[in-house]
Amino acid sequence: MKNEKFLLLILAITQFTHIIDFVIIMPLGKQLMEIFDITPSQFGRLVSAYAAGSFLTSFFAAGFVDRFDRKQALLFLFVGFTIGTFLCATATNYTFFITARFITGAFGGVISALVFSIIGDIIPYERRGSAMGLVLTAFSAASIIGVPAGVTIAAAFGWQATFLTIGSIGVAVIFLIYKFIPPITGHLLDKKNMASRSPIKTIANIVKDKNQLLALIFTVVLMLGHFTIIPFIAPYMQFNIGFSDWEVAYVYLVGGILSAFLLPLYGKLTDKYGAFNIFLFASFIALFSIYAITNLPPVSVPIALVVTSSFFVASSGRTVPSTTMVTSVVTPEKRGSFMSVRSSFREAGLLLGSLAAGELITENADGTLAGFEVVGYFTIGMSILAVFLARKLKVVG
Repeated sequence: MKNEKFLLLILAITQFTHIIDFVIIMPLGKQLMEIFDITPSQFGRLVSAYAAGSFLTSFFAAGFVDRFDRKQALLFLFVGFTIGTFLCATATNYTFFITARFITGAFGGVISALVFSIIGDIIPYERRGSAMGLVLTAFSAASIIGVPAGVTIAAAFGWQATFLTIGSIGVAVIFLIYKFIPPITGHLLDKKNMASRSPIKTIANIVKDKNQLLALIFTVVLMLGHFTIIPFIAPYMQFNIGFSDWEVAYVYLVGGILSAFLLPLYGKLTDKYGAFNIFLFASFIALFSIYAITNLPPVSVPIALVVTSSFFVASSGRTVPSTTMVTSVVTPEKRGSFMSVRSSFREAGLLLGSLAAGELITENADGTLAGFEVVGYFTIGMSILAVFLARKLKVVG
């Protein structure tokens, strides 16, 4: 496709805005827990509200997303997502805030599915790993630029200002999508298949396909082996290790820089050595980093950053090959529907992970958090299971 790299850049910016809106809630965890006077369990629910909204709409959209031009669908969803972000900035209590997060997630969850579907549609499999690596650098950019900036803005002007800023960026992204992304309609050529498709049939077809069903199970397990510890990394660093509201930004800054450097490399390695082999290697590293970060005693800030950064490195190594494998278990004309369902299952994993962590982690009398190591052992178990499931996935398109 003409201007392929520019299109991938816009998709990366789209992902950046969506991701920063989702992850910024975590480094603000300590502030939000104190401002709204909520427990670790309630904070887990606040994080999961976004995932809950994403889960429901992604599942519902599965039977419809392949009926539309990818550009028009992405534009509609991003407008709704931006409106939801501005609602978050106006929240004055916990109930309103958690409702606004649900609304934002309801639109945001399908955005990722569309972005990955577009990549699957326009990039051949032999170059798809590199394309995924480029777009997934949005995760790193969110950590390097978005989270530190968001934390700084929140510390200086209040947490509402952070969401106002993200919403303003969203307005700019809407313009980029409208102006520069061309219509993407190749998946609409099979009109007979489009006309006969319904949400129920879409789900039924996925369930009948063992490869697609396995990919969905793999997605949930991988999220449980990854995201369960993420919501409480920043609060743990602050309550237990002694990071200040400003210093917690370093966790995402250093980890994000490493990820930005490694994601394109992981993409190239995925294309060269195979997605599963790179996933296996990164998963092995992840086992040690998960144990270290969830059993970390009070240490200096530099040592803590080494531990947290190792987790970012392992996460980058798992994200690129796992996404490459999952986008390839289905043919192009069904990819949008499948990726929407996959997004729904991914959000289900995030939802279950954040809720589980919120219930397992408690607050000690001195204000520190307890039970993080239990969360780590659970996450390690899920990571090992994910490797066995990944080995069974088959590439079909």
